[in-house]
Amino acid sequence: NEDMSRHASMKVGGPVRALASPSDVMSLSKICCILKEHELAPLMLGNCTNTVFPDEGLEDVFAVSTENLTKLFLLPDRAIYAEAGVSLAKLALFAQQNGLAGLEFASGIPGSVGGGLIMNAGAYGGEMKDCVESVVCYYLPEQRLYELDREQCAFEYRSSLFKKMGGCVLLSAVFRLEKGDSEAIAEKMRDYNARRREKQPLDLPSCGSAFKRPEGYFAAA
Repeated sequence: NEDMSRHASMKVGGPVRALASPSDVMSLSKICCILKEHELAPLMLGNCTNTVFPDEGLEDVFAVSTENLTKLFLLPDRAIYAEAGVSLAKLALFAQQNGLAGLEFASGIPGSVGGGLIMNAGAYGGEMKDCVESVVCYYLPEQRLYELDREQCAFEYRSSLFKKMGGCVLLSAVFRLEKGDSEAIAEKMRDYNARRREKQPLDLPSCGSAFKRPEGYFAAA
């Protein structure tokens, strides 16, 4: 009987039957396995920044969230390892603090690594596909883990293999970035975020920019 308005960025929505937010991959896989044994398909969620729940609730839905999968660290070769629940803003800041360029566009995008990869989130000419090296996902129909490289993820404009297939729970990713000057990276992030503040009501509940750009045209028009 968890009220989903507490979790969604839009701050609306009624209760689901139950919500599990495991803090590690092993716990998540065990929960999904138990649900499958009882012939229940979980509603998989991230940080709910692009999800709107009905006010009347979803009384038969068991939701499983990756919001507490938040490990974030540098690998020995200076690639970044990030779990699905890490916010894109935190990921971009972590890259900047370590002098790694390429994720500046993500600093103001609401949402998490998992959701950002599923939809290949992007802004200001950058996209997630530009900097991701590999992704680990949990495939619900088989209850198995898979690691895919960038080409296997089939990223497209605001889409990916995971969005098309369904049943894929993104757990973590490795990001390969270029060395850069931390202050120059920070300045670019400040510029992007200033532009957002000028154009978007960031003080109100929101799911961010929600419209795909038509080919050769602009959604605003």
